[in-house]
Amino acid sequence: MTSVLIVLTGANVWTMKNGTPHPTGFWSEEFVAPHRTFTGAGLDVSVATPQGRAPAVDPLSLDLRFNKDQADVDSQKAYLDSQKPQLDKPLVLGDVNPAGYDVMFVVGGHGPMQDLAVDPDIGGLTGAFLGNPDKILAAVCHGPASFLSAHDADGNWLFKGRKLTAFSNEEENQSGFAGNAPWLLEDRLRLAGALYQAEAPWTPAAVTDGNLVTGQQNYSAQVTADAVIRVLEAKA
Repeated sequence: MTSVLIVLTGANVWTMKNGTPHPTGFWSEEFVAPHRTFTGAGLDVSVATPQGRAPAVDPLSLDLRFNKDQADVDSQKAYLDSQKPQLDKPLVLGDVNPAGYDVMFVVGGHGPMQDLAVDPDIGGLTGAFLGNPDKILAAVCHGPASFLSAHDADGNWLFKGRKLTAFSNEEENQSGFAGNAPWLLEDRLRLAGALYQAEAPWTPAAVTDGNLVTGQQNYSAQVTADAVIRVLEAKA
């Protein structure tokens, strides 16, 4: 059976430039839509976090302003409740053997800017998936922050020259966080050498470059999961 490792942030705050701790975590839709899609396709899905910490849901992700309607929010909450046993006791990221998984999917929210961007274990994992053409590496929104620490033995960034997307500077600006953010993800990815692409703000968008699949922001969770399924089907 095809197996998927969903990686979630273990952070519940994002430390802003002025030192203020902004409450955060993983973005609900970015977990719910892919998890539903993968399990619905008959894939075996596991969840991992840094140090196996129980992940927190970003409170903004369940705010009506960032969702279609109350029914959508209620549906997400019900789905999260149904996955509580798995979310309460995730795998320890540092103990994960990439040989046991076909797909790695990194969920966003601002939490990855706090921990996954600097996690000591994530670079080796992302490198193992990216470097194996039989595997798929995927991430959505701020999930690609987890790519920043992936380097080869000579210090070369493994994603240099790869096409990808992530939460854009303009989206961070419109969200009201850009001015107080310690750094911006689009800037870091571009400076490191990624071939960053973005659609107009808040447009559902996914970019596929070989075995690398990325989604632009929270509204891209479903199209990113669908793109992963298409790559899996093509490999089959």
